Amino acid sequence: MAPILRILGIETSCDETAAAIVERHDDGSATIASDVVLSQLDEHSAYGGVVPEIAARAHVEALDTLIDEALKRANVSLSDVDAIAATSGPGLIGGLLVGLMTGKAISRATGKPLYAINHLEGHALTARLTDGLTFPYLMLLVSGGHTQLILVRGVGEYERWGTTIDDALGEAFDKTAKLLGLPYPGGPAVEEAAKNGNPDRFDFPRPLVGETRLDFSFSGLKTAVRQAATAIAPVSEQDIADICASFQKAISRTLKDRIGRGLQRFKKEFPKTADKPALVVAGGVAANLDLRRTLQELCDLNGFRFIAPPLRLCTDNAVMIAWAGLERMATGAAPDGLDVQPRSRWPLDQKAETLLGHGKRGAKA
Repeated sequence: MAPILRILGIETSCDETAAAIVERHDDGSATIASDVVLSQLDEHSAYGGVVPEIAARAHVEALDTLIDEALKRANVSLSDVDAIAATSGPGLIGGLLVGLMTGKAISRATGKPLYAINHLEGHALTARLTDGLTFPYLMLLVSGGHTQLILVRGVGEYERWGTTIDDALGEAFDKTAKLLGLPYPGGPAVEEAAKNGNPDRFDFPRPLVGETRLDFSFSGLKTAVRQAATAIAPVSEQDIADICASFQKAISRTLKDRIGRGLQRFKKEFPKTADKPALVVAGGVAANLDLRRTLQELCDLNGFRFIAPPLRLCTDNAVMIAWAGLERMATGAAPDGLDVQPRSRWPLDQKAETLLGHGKRGAKA
């Protein structure tokens, strides 16, 4: 089946440098012709987090090679590509500049249209690539910088139902890991330690449980973890495992309440959807298997279809950026001009009230 559209995707918003070639066919299906990702984990692990300047330099050094590799794996040249899609925000401004400027340069040199993509929109639309999902559906976006419950009405149509009022879930995982002396990145380290722990040893708080609003809060939970660890210091390996298991249990109970209320709202607002209603989980924290089990059970209980993209498409990747570009092209959206600028802050729902502050480059959440 010949593709009707083929696009080069570029992703450099944080600490992964990525390039991909994705094809969209006339029936709406997709083929991932190539997917190349270079992690910067080794460069940042010694610092316990991403260092923006190091990330930007690493993108500069690797991006051209990765784009060339993506083209080779797809067995195509730039002349075979219909458009360029590059992440334009939100993210670390240095990294965004590298990817977007590269996309602009290729667009200018080849005459191919450029689409400046919202990184979050890439996450929001991935389930349509992997599962052929139809609108509308709910998305739980959980990453190091975001924890949001979003109604996805269509391409470019997003309504934020809930967001974090303090820390993102991924941030809570990373800070808990750092507190306990676990390696970076914190999410996988906490999940691994929790496997050998007693989830009932510590009774950590479940922030906002029982409230009608659909927002999230993890700062108090993070503080409770620190207090528990301090009270029993020095902590043993078993203490760490028990804290991690209890931490994950508190998160599980919190999400069951927060997301459960969101599912009920969705059924009230969309009582007659053509397909079974769906909840999509996206973002780096979506790789957590305990989180996936919790959400699967919740969806089963409420009559929802639970969709979790493959683990490699949950973390930052260029496939989702290319696909978001293809989705925009399919709607007839005009490409962006070469004067488009990167945005460190770029909420999906432009009308939602800001809860985490507002900087020069826009709202955070």
